[in-house]
Amino acid sequence: MSIKKGTHLVSDRGLYTHHGLYIGNQQVIHYSGLADGMESGPIEIVKLDEFHNGNGFDIQEHPNAKYSADEAIKRAKSRLGENSYSVSGNNCEHFVNWSLDGNHTSEQVDKAVPKVTAVEAAATGAGTIAVVSSAGSVAGLSGAGVMSGLAATGVGGVVGGIGTIAGGAGLGTAMILNNTVLKDDESLEETERESRTIGRKATIAGAGAATAGGIAAVSAAGTTAGLSAAGITSGLAAIGGTVGGGMAAGTVVVAAAPVAAATAVGYGIYKFAKWLKDD
Repeated sequence: MSIKKGTHLVSDRGLYTHHGLYIGNQQVIHYSGLADGMESGPIEIVKLDEFHNGNGFDIQEHPNAKYSADEAIKRAKSRLGENSYSVSGNNCEHFVNWSLDGNHTSEQVDKAVPKVTAVEAAATGAGTIAVVSSAGSVAGLSGAGVMSGLAATGVGGVVGGIGTIAGGAGLGTAMILNNTVLKDDESLEETERESRTIGRKATIAGAGAATAGGIAAVSAAGTTAGLSAAGITSGLAAIGGTVGGGMAAGTVVVAAAPVAAATAVGYGIYKFAKWLKDD
């Protein structure tokens, strides 16, 4: 099989794909992290057979590549020996796309972020139910049990409990995102680092805004407005009703919203900032 220099090669590893740039003479330059196992590794040049390691490979087209084959290879070689591999923030796919297009991006990561967020939101929901049902003086998920559990969870009564659960979940998600996909890396270009900085700030802002918005929604959603006991009970029940549940479901929705917001706002703004800088 004849392969042109500057071709983006993709080798299936089952749960993920491994990427490299063909540089001619049966050689590939790649980020060796996860090339043949779970260990990290540097950017290096290897033989084609070593790159795909018996798993075969496909060719990923770049019809609108920013750089010619020779330019892309030169860019890739400029990073030889770099050893800052990160599955979520600086992987083999990021490297090849950067070499060809100047765009530090990974489709695998883009697809994984919302899936991970969904898992985190589900875990938040399960955790919320467990805490609320057992924390208060009235056990269980009856109206009294939910109100009692929320009051016992945070400072400042039931409203404080809602803020503590929702805010903590959102901030936790922001920290995970900020220390993985959006983590600063001195080996990357300044535009990428600047975009990540913007994204990190946005994750926290998104989580905070969603927490405040959730409390506001509780205040306004029910038949009794405000944040009195009757207003909170009514508001949580109304929010829970949108997903076919009651107060407990409403509490889960309010708690999980900052998790989704931290990711949607933070990662979305990061991608938008990259687009503006690359445009």
